[in-house]
Amino acid sequence: MRFDGRTVVVTGAGGFIGSHVVERLIAEGARVRAMLRYTSRAQHGWLDALSGDAIDRTDITLGDVRDFDAVREVMRGADAVFHLAALIGIPYSYEHPQEVIDTNVIGTTNVLLAARELGGVERVVLTSTSEVYGSAVRVPMDEQHPLQAQSPYSATKIAADALGLSFHRSFGLPVTIVRPFNAYGPRQSARAVIPTIISQALAGATLRLGALDTTRDFTFVEDTARGFVAVAAADAALGEVVNLGSGSEVSIREIVAKVAGIVGRELPVEGDEQRMRPAKSEVARLHSDSSKALRLAAWRPEVPLDDGLRRTAEWIEAHMDQFRPREYAV
Repeated sequence: MRFDGRTVVVTGAGGFIGSHVVERLIAEGARVRAMLRYTSRAQHGWLDALSGDAIDRTDITLGDVRDFDAVREVMRGADAVFHLAALIGIPYSYEHPQEVIDTNVIGTTNVLLAARELGGVERVVLTSTSEVYGSAVRVPMDEQHPLQAQSPYSATKIAADALGLSFHRSFGLPVTIVRPFNAYGPRQSARAVIPTIISQALAGATLRLGALDTTRDFTFVEDTARGFVAVAAADAALGEVVNLGSGSEVSIREIVAKVAGIVGRELPVEGDEQRMRPAKSEVARLHSDSSKALRLAAWRPEVPLDDGLRRTAEWIEAHMDQFRPREYAV
C-alpha cells in the first residue's frame, strides 16, 4: 500500500511516537487526520512542534478513543488508521488499572469495530510494546517469544494485540501489529528513562534513578516512525506482529555513562524507591530480533545510539521548560 494522496487517521497523534508518525506520513504524501484528546487549553500536544507546512496538512479532530461514536466519525472515509492512543505509564497502571484497561483495551476495540463497520479501510495498524514480552526468556527476542503480563499496562497491550489478530482471522480485517522496543528521542517526556537521565544531568542534579542494571533495546524515534510506515505499507505484514528494535541491548548504567560523556561531567546516582517497580513486575532484559521487519518491509534502524543520545540531549536542552528534573514523572 502507498500512502501518497491517501487519507490516514492517526490516534494519539499528539504524543511522542504519534507526532513522529504524523510527520513521516506527511513526508510520504498522506492526508492526515490527527485524533487528539480534548483539553480545555486546546493544546495539540507535540503536533504544535511540527513545521508550518506539516501542521497545515494535518486535520485535527478532538475526541477520546473510549468513545465509539468519536472513533467511527474520525475514521469515516479513511484509507488507513494508525492507532497509537494509549495510556502508557507503567507506574500509572499500578495506581489506575481501570482507566488503563478502558483506554487501551476498549479504545482498541472501538478502532477495530469502526473499521469493520465502515469498510474500505485498507490498513489498521495497532501499536504494541516490547513490554508484552516481560523479562527475556531468550535473546534476541523475536515475535514468537512468550508473552508475560508483568504489569497491568502490559496486560492491556497483550489483550489489545489479541483482539486485533482475532479481528483479522475472524473477519478478514487488514490488521498489522507494530511492536516497538524502547523508542527514545526528541519530544519524549520525563516519564521515560533517557529523558529523565538527560534532564537531571542538564540541571546539574545528582541522578535519582531506579534499577541500573536492567537492559533495554533503545531505538531512535525517527527510525521507529519510519518502521511504522514501512510495515504498514507491506502487504506481507497483514495479520502479522512485527518487532521494531535496534537489535542491541544496553543497561541503564551504560546510558548514564554515555550521557556523562555528552554533558562532560561525572554523574553521581542515588537510588529512588519511587522509581523501582515491584520485584515481580520489573522487566530485567529486553533485546529485539527485528529480522522480520527487514524481511517483510525492508526496514532496519539507521541512527546509532550515541548519535541519537546526542540529538536527544540537544533537544532537551532547548526545551528544559518542558521538564521538572527533580520530580518523579509516572
